[in-house]
Amino acid sequence: MQRYILLIIGWLAIALATLGVILPLLPTTPFLLLAAWCFARSSPRFHHWLLHRSPFGRYLRHWQQHRAMPPGSKGRAIAVILVSFAFSLWMVKILWVRLLLLAMLCVLLVFMIRLPVVDESQEKR
Repeated sequence: MQRYILLIIGWLAIALATLGVILPLLPTTPFLLLAAWCFARSSPRFHHWLLHRSPFGRYLRHWQQHRAMPPGSKGRAIAVILVSFAFSLWMVKILWVRLLLLAMLCVLLVFMIRLPVVDESQEKR
């Protein structure tokens, strides 16, 4: 029974992570980490798929091995964050929501800037 619950939670987390790629306020990474955790405990097959076949696999493998982002992904992630939040700030007309979005943007950018990146020479060690 627990295995099936973990599988359901894992697939829901994958769905939410996929939506998080598009929607600016829905995070992707925590849902991917949750899915990896659920699949690791419930289905080796789905865990392998998530790490080696899914579009998110490269990022998850880097996180598991190095606690860092792969080369080139940090700049793209920051660019996507800036574009999506700029669009949200442009669309929203309520002042307190704009201020909340700006605060969230600042926190997210500080978090992203502080994440380490594994370059080619570190990756081979």
